Amino acid sequence: MFKKILIANRGEIACRVIRTAKRMGIKTVAVYSDADARAPHVKMADEAVRLGPPPASESYLKADLIIDACKATGAEAVHPGYGFLSERTSFADALKAAGIAFIGPPPNAIAAMGDKIESKKLAKEAGVNVVPGFLGDIATTDDAVKIAGDIGYPVMMKASAGGGGKGMRLAWNETDVREGFESVKREGLNSFGDDRVFIEKFIEAPRHIEIQVLGDQHGNIVYLNERECSIQRRHQKVVEEAPSPFVSPEMRKAMGEQAVALARAVGYYSAGTVELIVSGADPTGKSFYFLEMNTRLQVEHPVTEEITGLDLVEQMIRVAAGEKLAFTQADVGINGWSVETRVYAEDPYRSFLPSTGRLVRYWPSKPICEDDLIVRVDDGVADGGEVSMFYDPMIAKLVTWAPTRIEAIDAQVAALDQFVIDGISDNVDFLSALMQHPRYRDGNITTGFIAEEYPEGFEGAPADEQLVADLTAIAGMVSVITDERAVEISDQLGDRLQLPSERIVRIGGEEHKVRIKPYEGGTLAVTDDGDLIDIVGRWQPGQRLLVATLDGRRRIVQVRRTGRNWELQTRGRTHKVQVLPLHVADLSRHMIEKPAPDLSRLLLAPMPGLLTKLDVAVGDKVEPGQPVAVMEAMKMENILRAPKAATVKSTPAKAGDSLAVDQVIVEFE
Repeated sequence: MFKKILIANRGEIACRVIRTAKRMGIKTVAVYSDADARAPHVKMADEAVRLGPPPASESYLKADLIIDACKATGAEAVHPGYGFLSERTSFADALKAAGIAFIGPPPNAIAAMGDKIESKKLAKEAGVNVVPGFLGDIATTDDAVKIAGDIGYPVMMKASAGGGGKGMRLAWNETDVREGFESVKREGLNSFGDDRVFIEKFIEAPRHIEIQVLGDQHGNIVYLNERECSIQRRHQKVVEEAPSPFVSPEMRKAMGEQAVALARAVGYYSAGTVELIVSGADPTGKSFYFLEMNTRLQVEHPVTEEITGLDLVEQMIRVAAGEKLAFTQADVGINGWSVETRVYAEDPYRSFLPSTGRLVRYWPSKPICEDDLIVRVDDGVADGGEVSMFYDPMIAKLVTWAPTRIEAIDAQVAALDQFVIDGISDNVDFLSALMQHPRYRDGNITTGFIAEEYPEGFEGAPADEQLVADLTAIAGMVSVITDERAVEISDQLGDRLQLPSERIVRIGGEEHKVRIKPYEGGTLAVTDDGDLIDIVGRWQPGQRLLVATLDGRRRIVQVRRTGRNWELQTRGRTHKVQVLPLHVADLSRHMIEKPAPDLSRLLLAPMPGLLTKLDVAVGDKVEPGQPVAVMEAMKMENILRAPKAATVKSTPAKAGDSLAVDQVIVEFE
């Protein structure tokens, strides 16, 4: 077994590999860019080596620097994690030439499966079902239009070397192809150094199912069941679970055997994933097709670990050291159900715009490991750390396990209520809303779920009358307790001051009257319709998490003071709440509100990022929806469009500028 390994990655996956290595008694070496000098993975490792400046092209993608770090520290093997160099054949070859073990598959397998065009040809030869499409080189946009028409719309355009949702565009018509083809080429070139694009038929009502395979260097290969990864946004996975609520034992066996056949055809060993697109409209389960094979560890591997009891990182290390698998296909079972949600630095209330900055407060849900429940947080950030514009926006992975699917989903809701993030925007509310959505809970999902269920964007999970009543009571309670504390601290108004116990709570565009009556260990709240709510549990000013029982209903609410108002976050929605004494509320109704500034003449940067392209000049006329500029943020291209018909008055920003959020790009007449 290896004595020391280097992890050629950062963030969550680097921490994940280090934890397993430490448990196995293996020393670890971390590498880092200047942006990650104080990151958790650097502190966790036994040694750390600086690679270079923050851009990945100058640090984590520098294979020669990583090999130098191995030689300087005596690391015998490298675990690449996912992303960066994990699927670069040249990196695996370079390690082999340097006498350093690669904790992954052989270079020839990476090469065969890393090219999406060639991998589909190999899959077809191995007897694996493949999606109809065009696998040759596509030179021009006109060629792409002709090919798409021949296949039949809708089609998917994909960068040949792409992955992780990057370099992909869905086209429903010729206009979509003409607008998206060049963008796919650029994303492929910028992210993977390869601008080749292929086009294939888009399967409608599709489900994304993947099979985890694991092989050793002695010819043994097994499949470790499937994962359902259909909940995606812009082809980026958001929720994963194992097993799939759609896959039958017969489907699992057929898919697994085809995945093993493909792995065997390329001499595969280590962990890998065969991704399949499955027609949800076919109840027989026979309509499944090969998408690609990822020759690395997947982001969503924890859900497989939780239902099989296997540590996939440990298995990868043992295989790389030459050990045989200690189990056979017959030993692989399914125990319970596991769900993973990806906590991203993005604002779901503003069209999921990326967010960067300092994590002023980061308190992830507490890990739980019990007989009937597991809550696991895999992350690579810490309180006070920074989410950088240079890397992927994922903050953490929240993983739950329970004996049944619904129990695992309910555990997600409770854990998300307790996931505290301040300083940047996050998608915690959105994830909780997904977990509560009836269609998701029924397992009736496709890759179009988010677009279908949130066509106008996300505004928060719906709140029923009982939740609104409970939040009204809680808001009244925290307001009264805060005012009482203020009086105790100032002590300037004398003993005669009697704080009003009756408050007006404005929430969700409505007003509710509530009277608060504290008692030892709790509070009684009388609402405007006369209902009495008994709140068992106390709250102190400054306390972020309120865990209380309201008439037997357990509520977990995050409480934030925002100026004179409050934010109460729970069950997939951040409720903006105003609480006023009754007489003050009466006066406020007669106050004049300041109108919001008119921003309709401005095209603003929706997120921090790089302006890579500006398609208009002063004097140009634009039509509604016309592409005006392209911004790149967190390795993704975003096309910015004209909000209305107008004439360009000025262009304060130019291509190549690094922009802050809400910075003016174009001003219209």
